[in-house]
Amino acid sequence: MAQRHRPRISASYRIETPLDPKRAAEAMAGEQSSGTFLKLAGETDALRERHAARVESVIRRETVTAPSLPGALPSETYTRADVILSWPLENIGASLPNLLATVLGNLTELRELSGLRLTDITLPNDFIKAFAGPQFSIDGTRRLAGVDDGPLIGTIIKPSVGLSPEQTADLVKQLIEAGIDFIKDDELIADPPYSPLAKRVPAIMRVIEEHAQRTGRKPMYAFNITGDIDEMRQRHDLVRDHGGTCIMASVNWVGMSSLVALRRHSELPIHGHRNGWGLFYRHPQIGMSYRAYQALLRLAGADHLHVNGLGSKFAEADESVIDSARACLAPLLEGPGRDDRAMPVFSSAQTIHQAPATFAKLHSTDLIFTCGGGIMGHPNGIAAGCRSLRAAWEATANGVPLEEQAKQEPDLAVALRAFRSPFSG
Repeated sequence: MAQRHRPRISASYRIETPLDPKRAAEAMAGEQSSGTFLKLAGETDALRERHAARVESVIRRETVTAPSLPGALPSETYTRADVILSWPLENIGASLPNLLATVLGNLTELRELSGLRLTDITLPNDFIKAFAGPQFSIDGTRRLAGVDDGPLIGTIIKPSVGLSPEQTADLVKQLIEAGIDFIKDDELIADPPYSPLAKRVPAIMRVIEEHAQRTGRKPMYAFNITGDIDEMRQRHDLVRDHGGTCIMASVNWVGMSSLVALRRHSELPIHGHRNGWGLFYRHPQIGMSYRAYQALLRLAGADHLHVNGLGSKFAEADESVIDSARACLAPLLEGPGRDDRAMPVFSSAQTIHQAPATFAKLHSTDLIFTCGGGIMGHPNGIAAGCRSLRAAWEATANGVPLEEQAKQEPDLAVALRAFRSPFSG
């Protein structure tokens, strides 16, 4: 009788190697499954058949004369190649940290490689179904923020550090009265002595609740609860008990397991901030692509994920930003009762100028468009900054050039003159 098909996980890489790429791929497969530097008695043919990683494909690319990373075997030339490996799901089970240990892990240190970048990952349905994924996703976020269509216009508390709870609440009051949809703590502030969450949360939520009672509109505020898992659970409860509708965590630093645990506990959307992402992507021959990583963060439970922004102050290319956002909006598993998309969050020096290009490339307004200076730096004030952004996105969605829309929108006209396009250092 034929063996029942067993689901497999596959991972795609761009490698650089002093060896023949096929030999390097075989070394990768052996290192990350049943092999070691010599054959052991326990590594039987039956064990290899059931558990060994497989080299699914190797496509040679260009050759270079110097290694991209130190520590590789010496050679006169180094070949780059696209490699796909796969593993049986039973090697790993439903575990995100052990998945990462398998598809990256020791591969990053092999002397057979002078470059290794994880570019994509394909997960079987059995693995995806083992995780609850985002609890609120896009529709739940829109419902809580009271925004039925168009992007959520958002901002970040600035200055990033130094404001007391009362000063922060005063700024929040200005922002929500100006018409903002979404506000977030900066990643640099969580629970510092000068602004403890136990004081900051009630001060901010008092302002938001008063506004909601008066207007029927309750903007979303993402409180940064980053900490160890016990701290994050306690801080989540503090936000929930004061009527808050969103929590934020620095996903690269709390870790995958803590994010999974937070998702199990949470009754609120989780805003995933990816500060530190440059460690993973800035060198083209090491790290991983966000297309691969965002899928794992969504399975872990993130409802919103940062993707940088077009024409931003950061190093990431616009093509990478859009690819990241598209990946966040692509379902991992389609089916009734499940929506595992994450709302992409555009940020970093965004103004009215990036709205047309963002929409043209993404073909969606299911996003959070956060602007700090692009709102608070408007010459006519915060409310004018909010109005200019709404006018820019409305014009963009209707196919109207910003300059044309500005003839009827004075705040947009001022913003077009006030902000450079695109951002330059």
